[in-house]
Amino acid sequence: MKKISILASLAISVALAGCTTLGTAALSGAASKAGGNVLSNVLGAATNANTITNALSSILGTDKLTQSQLIGTWKYSGPGCAFTTDKTLAKAGGEVAATQIKEKMAPTYKTLNLTADNTTITFGEDGTYSAKIGGKSVSGKYTYSESDGKIVLQGLLFNANCYAKRSSSGIAILFEAKKLLTLFQVASALSGNKNLEAISEISKNYDGVRLGFEMGQ
Repeated sequence: MKKISILASLAISVALAGCTTLGTAALSGAASKAGGNVLSNVLGAATNANTITNALSSILGTDKLTQSQLIGTWKYSGPGCAFTTDKTLAKAGGEVAATQIKEKMAPTYKTLNLTADNTTITFGEDGTYSAKIGGKSVSGKYTYSESDGKIVLQGLLFNANCYAKRSSSGIAILFEAKKLLTLFQVASALSGNKNLEAISEISKNYDGVRLGFEMGQ
């Protein structure tokens, strides 16, 4: 009982520290409800030791890839999410919050018609990359830092920094929320799709979150 009580206390601290604007008057009703779900799930899952262990996978800077491991073609398998903080309490609740965020992102990704066939990225040994987002192509040059997993993408249509880390499906390619919106807007401007509200809401309501794609080979 004492152990469960301690874990529950940690979870409450996580919820307060990791979701800084949740539960305030500034949030919409839908966003507040989503925040409440995150808190409830953190409290419930924090009694499970596996949650705390698995939470490490939700922190950027863990599960790093080498340059050679990044090389190749990666195909979309679902929404991706991780946090920039490595604070101990954030680790305890990170996996639960990340799962909630991915669930919020899924309908938007579906609306954008993202599939393994039309959303891919290829990293070449020569420092070039080519990608498709919902079937729309972008390409250019990239550099990769093994020390922190940072990727710098440079091209005619899109320039951004993102991060690579291992995920359950293979790797995750993750952006600051505003840059992910820019990437989607490049694709949606061509396809006529404007339904990006969920990504915008997440960027407002969660501190230190990085969003993107989980990808496999």
